[in-house]
Amino acid sequence: MSEVKIFAGTSNEKLAEKIAKSYGKKLGELTMSKFSDGEMSPSFDESIRGCTVFIIQSTNAPSDNILELCLMIDAAKRASAYKVCAVIPYFGYARQDRKDRPRVSIAAKLIANMLTSAGADRIMTCDLHAGQIQGFFDIPLDHLNGSAIFAPYLSTLKLKDMIFAAPDVGGVARARSFAKHFEVEMVVCDKHRKRANEVASMQVIGDVEGKDVILVDDLVDTAGTLCKAAQIITEKGANSVRAIVTHGVLSGKAYENIENSVLEELVITDTIALKQTSPKIRVLTVAELFGKAIHAVTGNTSISSLFI
Repeated sequence: MSEVKIFAGTSNEKLAEKIAKSYGKKLGELTMSKFSDGEMSPSFDESIRGCTVFIIQSTNAPSDNILELCLMIDAAKRASAYKVCAVIPYFGYARQDRKDRPRVSIAAKLIANMLTSAGADRIMTCDLHAGQIQGFFDIPLDHLNGSAIFAPYLSTLKLKDMIFAAPDVGGVARARSFAKHFEVEMVVCDKHRKRANEVASMQVIGDVEGKDVILVDDLVDTAGTLCKAAQIITEKGANSVRAIVTHGVLSGKAYENIENSVLEELVITDTIALKQTSPKIRVLTVAELFGKAIHAVTGNTSISSLFI
C-alpha cells in the first residue's frame, strides 16, 4: 500500500485538521502563495511521490476555492502522487444541475469536468444537492450521508410528537428517509419561487397540529425558505419547529432571518466554516464521518456501514 498523506486547502482548515486527526495523521505541509494580483500558486513542502494524497477543500463561494482545489490536484499529479482524492465536504454549484430554463449553464457538470481534467482520481463529498450529480463524474465518487450525524443528535432530544417536513418538493426523499428511520410521519411544504432566493408562495401539505416538526434540507443559503416554512408550520398549530441542514452557506441576511424566525434551532454541520455565531445555530462536525470514509477507501473496505 502507498503512504497516505492529507492536505488542506484554505476554505476550511479547521475541519481539515479534525478530519486528519480522526484518521490518525497530521496535515501535510503545503504553501499557498499568492501574487500581488491574487493569482494563486500552491506547492507541496514535502515529497508525495508514490503517495495516496487526500486534498480537503470545500468549494463554496468565492470561486477561488474551486480554482485552488484544481491547482492543488494538478500540483499533486505533477509531483508524481500515486492517487489524488479530492475530499469536498461541500460541493459548490450543485444547485445548477440541469437546464431548468433556456440558455443557462449546467454548472455542476462543468465543475465535475474541471476536477477530472485537473487530475483527480476520486471524489469524496457529502449530501449533494441532487444525487444524480454523481453521474456527472467518470471517476469513483463516495457520496457520504449527513443522516449519520443528525440521527444520533435527534435521538437525544426525545421529542414526543416528532414529525419530519420537507421545505420543498425536491427534499421529499431526504425527509422521508429520516421519517422511515424514526418510524414517524412526514409533511411537505410546497413552494413557488419568483426568482432565486425569493419565495413567492408556500403551503403545507399534511397535518402538523401539536407536532414537534423537524425541517430537513441539504443546504441553507439566505434561510428565506426555512424561515417561511417554519412560520407557516407554526401557524398550522405545530408545537415546535427546528431544522437540520447539512451545509450552512448562510449568505445575505441569513443570520438575521434565522434569529428573527420562529425556529427553535438550526442544526448544521461544519462542512462550511461559519462567518459568525448565533444562539440559534448548533454546529455538528463531520470530521469523524470523513475520517472513517478515508480509512475505508485506503483499506479497500465498504463505506456503506457509515450510512443510517
